[in-house]
Amino acid sequence: MVNKGDGRIPTLDELETALASDTKVKLAGLDIDGTRPLPLGILRGKLVSKKKFLSVAKDGFGFCSVVFGWDMHDMTYFRELAISNKENGYKDLVAKVDLSTYRRIPWEDNVPFFLVSFYDPDTDKPISACPRSLLRTAVAKLRKAGYGAMAGAEYEFFTYRAPKDESIQTSHHSSSTTASFLQNNPVHALPHLTQGMFGYSLTDPIHNQDWFYSIFNTCEQFRCNVEGWHTESGPGVFEAALEFGEVTEMADRASLFKYVVKAMGSKYGITPTFMAKPKEGLPGNSGHIHCSIVDESGKNLFYRGEKDPNPPYKDLEYVSDLGRQFLAGLLDGLADVMPIIAPTINSYKRLVENFWAPVTVSWGLEHRAASIRLIAPPTASAKSTRFEVRVCGADANPSLVLATIVALGWRGIEKKLEIKLPPLGKGEEVGSLNDKGERLPKNLRDSTARFMAKDSVAREVFGDEFVQHYGGTREHELRLWDEAVTDWEGSYDISVYEVPRQPLQITTPCPVRNKTACDEIKPAATKTAALVRQAIVAA
Repeated sequence: MVNKGDGRIPTLDELETALASDTKVKLAGLDIDGTRPLPLGILRGKLVSKKKFLSVAKDGFGFCSVVFGWDMHDMTYFRELAISNKENGYKDLVAKVDLSTYRRIPWEDNVPFFLVSFYDPDTDKPISACPRSLLRTAVAKLRKAGYGAMAGAEYEFFTYRAPKDESIQTSHHSSSTTASFLQNNPVHALPHLTQGMFGYSLTDPIHNQDWFYSIFNTCEQFRCNVEGWHTESGPGVFEAALEFGEVTEMADRASLFKYVVKAMGSKYGITPTFMAKPKEGLPGNSGHIHCSIVDESGKNLFYRGEKDPNPPYKDLEYVSDLGRQFLAGLLDGLADVMPIIAPTINSYKRLVENFWAPVTVSWGLEHRAASIRLIAPPTASAKSTRFEVRVCGADANPSLVLATIVALGWRGIEKKLEIKLPPLGKGEEVGSLNDKGERLPKNLRDSTARFMAKDSVAREVFGDEFVQHYGGTREHELRLWDEAVTDWEGSYDISVYEVPRQPLQITTPCPVRNKTACDEIKPAATKTAALVRQAIVAA
């Protein structure tokens, strides 16, 4: 067996021995979709007998391609896509087991668990829409040149808990309570787990400490280790920093972390959401990604070694030429890949000024509102030199986001791109006069159009097949949004038009100049305003 962290990874020949005491195995693959409040990159899988698993562990097994032909809610796409459609009968793909992902699910009696990747049965090549394969294809280009990539991730999420429903007979406050509550109440009425704006609070977690510690401990047992875990600023908001590691492993661990959060939430009756912007007027849920390039020995190649006496920008005086080219690649392609980084209608409501979220193509040393934050000496150690991509929301697919960062950065290295934008100073705001960066697309419609354009950088780094498929999933999201009737429309239209209007008796054409006329207007206007408020509350 191979040692991998705390886990022991069996070879194909060792599988039967490793699973000697088991009768079943759980398998899961990463899909590409996830619409509205749920994060993209949902795990789809099944439980199989040990006998079945051992028979397919080498060559894979059939898995219906419909998981790439429907959205998060199992609705087939309005425009059928090439990989999965009626014409090809939603044919089976080949799901191949990745033995290196072996772990056990601690909250399900330690059942063995493996991730799979999806292959075309006709060509035996990875399908273009498989997120895990897309990332591995991008990383393979680095490895061919003798490089590797390291990454870390930080995820924020809101939490809610419904009032206890006494009609439900359970031994604990389970997720069935939330389901019961939502049958009779709108989603926005679901109470936050905690109240107030208490980032980094040491006392808030005490109120839900069983759940709080279960997240940290379960992640360690499930090999998706959390490095830091704390409350964030906002009602019921938490943030986890995942342990830094090799980029493909990091992507898997990020998806599994979300799986743990959902599972532990179900156990304790807590509903988490990785939705980018759950509530107006508050910061959204970010999914910041840290990335660096290393050589075969693990040495960080973004660090210059010695201070550059004549850097193009002072912020780059300790950044290597390779690091500068990587950054140039990120900046050059960022606006063309926004549907991956900000994949939903809601994603763009997070990317607004004054909420620590970027709105332009921008960068800066230790600048926490820029799109790309450079972390480097003199404020960080040499081995910690890296870029933090801050545009990403918690709703994005980790494998797709990391594939995008690696692909854009590698394009910058291959083309030896130069950084054309000056950095933002620490006191300079994103979107200010000093920000020379291009405005990022403001909505999913604009970003999808740019993503699918013939000259898009996305087509250059990922190919037409992937862009057509993924772009089609975003067009589906847009159509659902176009057909939706929102609460906002009801409160602003129905409320106003149904309010009985009180005629105003104005005795002069200029009431502002006539006290008597103003006194006559005031009661009627006050009554009308009260009726409007009543109607809005009723709605």
